Amino acid sequence: MTKDECFFLGKIVGKFSFKGEVLIKLDTDVPEMYLEMESVLIEYNENLVPFFIERSSLQKSTLLRVKFEDIETEEDAEDLVGALTYLPLTMLPELEDDQFYFHEIIGFDVIDATHGNIGKIASINDSTAQALFEIQKGEKQILIPMNDEFIDKIDKDNKTIYLTTPEGLVELYLG
Repeated sequence: MTKDECFFLGKIVGKFSFKGEVLIKLDTDVPEMYLEMESVLIEYNENLVPFFIERSSLQKSTLLRVKFEDIETEEDAEDLVGALTYLPLTMLPELEDDQFYFHEIIGFDVIDATHGNIGKIASINDSTAQALFEIQKGEKQILIPMNDEFIDKIDKDNKTIYLTTPEGLVELYLG
């Protein structure tokens, strides 16, 4: 299984006990969904390696305390600290038609109410205060905030997103 077939679940941020338990900082709004997992994929030496879970529980809001099979000591757990964890994309819950996961919309055409087709979504930049659609139009890149007020419709079947952007925003890039 490759990273392209997976989604990022979280990062192992520390050890929890002397019995080999670790804490995973989950990258989710609904951590309770991940309490019943049988296994996770851990990035180890640039490979995704399955680790089976004996037990897990939530610590605070987004910290998952996990005891993996065959990780019995503090030293074993220390070796995993800092590692990234993943799950197969097939484990993502289905969303409503007007909702999407970022990875789902890469390659979608973007139709603006004023300007028509303004390009394809190349990626999502979520490292800023507000996530941005990164839209590629020929040699130009257009950045549009992922704001519910701008999104008119998501047509997953036809891989198209319809937007109504504020006056002047698209012109900034296409000028």
